[in-house]
Amino acid sequence: MSVALTGCCLPLESCYTEFVLKNLTITVSEDAARWARRKAADENTSVSKLVGRMLENQMRATDEYWQAYEKWKKFGPIKGVDASKRLKRDQLYDRG
Repeated sequence: MSVALTGCCLPLESCYTEFVLKNLTITVSEDAARWARRKAADENTSVSKLVGRMLENQMRATDEYWQAYEKWKKFGPIKGVDASKRLKRDQLYDRG
């Protein structure tokens, strides 16, 4: 069974005005899928958000993540990139 996952790997800070979530498709056994659906229902959330939180928690538990995060925080703004001047989604797709 495949499960779509949204929201994994969010940094604590972003240079964008909004976070960009990425989709991820995973394959799990029927037993794991059944457990995930039950667990998500118990927590009043979706399987996608449940698995995303589990991945984020595991990621943040590693030293490599924190080392990379500290290095990332030292980067300054990228010259020529101004997130405040980005088009909104509706403007980009000429909606509304």
